[in-house]
Amino acid sequence: MSKRDYYEVLGVGKNADGKEIKQAYRRVAMKYHPDRNPEGADAADKFKEASEAYEILSDSEKRNAYDQFGHAGVDPQVGRNGGFSGNFSDIFGDVFGDIFGSGGRQRGGPQRGSDLRYTLEISLEDAVRGATVKIRVPTLVSCKTCTGSGAKAGSPPSTCGTCEGAGQVRMQQGFFQVQQTCPTCRGKGRVITDPCTSCRGAGRVEEVKTLSVKVPPGVDNGDRIRLSGEGEAGPQGGTAGDLYVQMSVKKHPIFERDGAHLYCGAPITVTHAALGGELEVPTLEGRVKLRIPPGTQTGKLFRLRGRGVKPVRGGAAGDLLCRVEVETPVNLTKQQKKLLEEFQETLDEAGDQNSPRQSRWFAGVKSFFEDMKI
Repeated sequence: MSKRDYYEVLGVGKNADGKEIKQAYRRVAMKYHPDRNPEGADAADKFKEASEAYEILSDSEKRNAYDQFGHAGVDPQVGRNGGFSGNFSDIFGDVFGDIFGSGGRQRGGPQRGSDLRYTLEISLEDAVRGATVKIRVPTLVSCKTCTGSGAKAGSPPSTCGTCEGAGQVRMQQGFFQVQQTCPTCRGKGRVITDPCTSCRGAGRVEEVKTLSVKVPPGVDNGDRIRLSGEGEAGPQGGTAGDLYVQMSVKKHPIFERDGAHLYCGAPITVTHAALGGELEVPTLEGRVKLRIPPGTQTGKLFRLRGRGVKPVRGGAAGDLLCRVEVETPVNLTKQQKKLLEEFQETLDEAGDQNSPRQSRWFAGVKSFFEDMKI
């Protein structure tokens, strides 16, 4: 009997990519799986036919030969099993491993413990300068009574009689065979007949550990420090996972951080901005004096080089950028109001000389309305 076209068997076009072919095979194979069609006389044949088509079309060399010469192009490479060659379990495990198990991987024996994450809140000062901080972490540790075995002293775990220590059992359905986690030992390969009274057979107990974390200078939000072996203890005496301490820098009342640079705002009076002078500004190392030139406008940035943060991964320290904000006086006395009114009169007499930006703005507004009339 002549064979059907492999593309027709899987229901795909000749330009289908590898992902489409794999999905098509999965769909057809699930439809005609012998376990799902125990009464279907031709289900096994169709399943076998789909597997043969997938074995050829999923291999680029075999697919090229098939596209050029048809079944004759791949005939010399086939075996005696009705035209199907290769390791059937490899193909089936690749496509259905997530449904029927791990494809034969050993599950028994000690396993590595889970990694943990701890969010550590620190101040900006500690983030910039570095610090040593103690933290308390709830975790699972190996039971000291049974040393992680889960069995009572003098009563070691015995080999599982169902899977004979393999952690998995095989199920046979005709020519089809799959592996599943052993239902008796749940993949461990051993069973505990006399459990430890401290951990009740789990091999691990809950504990709150106190750890010392050395925070290096220059860390920022999201940076992580790995403490090897400080995660959860592994099942059956397996090695412990790691603890990842993630930095969360608290908001600072004065400074804002942007990478290696620091920003701060400094309010100054109108007269200070107009006449100039000195302004004392804070830094993380102490106070410094900043010279304010006459005629300083609000929003002016003053850069203090090297007064920022030295990055944790190396490089030069950033800068401190101080933004001055001219503050309008409030709660004026009668005398202050009178002095300001007299001052305003002198500004009006001077015209554009003292307020060039205001003059340009009014000129722009006037031009705008004149253009609207056109």
